[in-house]
Amino acid sequence: MADALYIIVGGVGVVLVWGIATYNKFISLRERSKNAWSQIDVQLKRRADLIPNLVNTVKGYAQHEKSTLERIAQLRSKIVEGEPGERMAANNLLSRTLKSLFAVVENYPELKANKNFLALQEELASTENRVAYARQAYNDVTYLYNTMLKSFPSNVLGNLLNLDPLPYIEANKKEKEVVNVEL
Repeated sequence: MADALYIIVGGVGVVLVWGIATYNKFISLRERSKNAWSQIDVQLKRRADLIPNLVNTVKGYAQHEKSTLERIAQLRSKIVEGEPGERMAANNLLSRTLKSLFAVVENYPELKANKNFLALQEELASTENRVAYARQAYNDVTYLYNTMLKSFPSNVLGNLLNLDPLPYIEANKKEKEVVNVEL
């Protein structure tokens, strides 16, 4: 009888330790995803801070691009003030708008030679890379969390705790389109 009691207590102990470890892993992954999302926000803010300087630099040279510059300013304000989903959508549109602006800049040789513009362009490209890296880091943690949430036996605890899967950051249809460059 004592052996059976030890087996039951041992089994309950193992399940309890597993439950605590699994719960802590869920919490750790959730916090890592929040941190990764925060890193995306930091890079979007950094990028938004560069936009006014870019607009002012381009404004002096490219008077014909006023509508593009206004669009960039509008998207910047959405990135700074919007909700997370709205910020990501505005970020995607801003990326496309900046690409078109940089393509148009080819028509303005004085602007292409401007040191401030070149530095801003390089800084924006660097920030774009950082945003892409932060998005990848977020999606990597999201993958780990969601896989754990769907895998047996951790899914049992996940269901008991009513944990929801995290959303991935995915490229939208416009980002997947091939950009045509006409020469």
